[in-house]
Amino acid sequence: MIHPSPTTPVAIDTARGTLEQVVPATLTKPGYIVVSFPNTSYQTHLIPTAPVTSAVGKRILGVVRAKTRRVDSVETGGRYVEPVFGRPRRVQGTVVATDSHANTITINAGFPMVCVIGDERQRAEQFAPGDMVTFDLPDHATFTQSA
Repeated sequence: MIHPSPTTPVAIDTARGTLEQVVPATLTKPGYIVVSFPNTSYQTHLIPTAPVTSAVGKRILGVVRAKTRRVDSVETGGRYVEPVFGRPRRVQGTVVATDSHANTITINAGFPMVCVIGDERQRAEQFAPGDMVTFDLPDHATFTQSA
């Protein structure tokens, strides 16, 4: 349970967090935002898909998207994102939704993440809500802020 408990319902793929920092782009690195999530120690670096309108230190809502490598089903373990501070590279969580048209699975890994399955041998319909899965992320995850 998120503490304090949310009072407004949001879509299953919408992440609730706090905007910790906005880091501008440099010549060698893209700009990114740092978002923390309730009841976790995560300070996740995400690339915004549009300018962020929330103020630093305030709540931010949006969809975290990423492309996976191979997705593997696991029997044990918990939900996590590695590393705790920085760009997500390894994720394990529970499938909460699938979209066969977009070939995506939505994962709860401490916060929701919509993931495009990157292995062409796999399809979203191979996974069902409630399955525990794990995978690597070869690229940066993005963040699309909700209104």
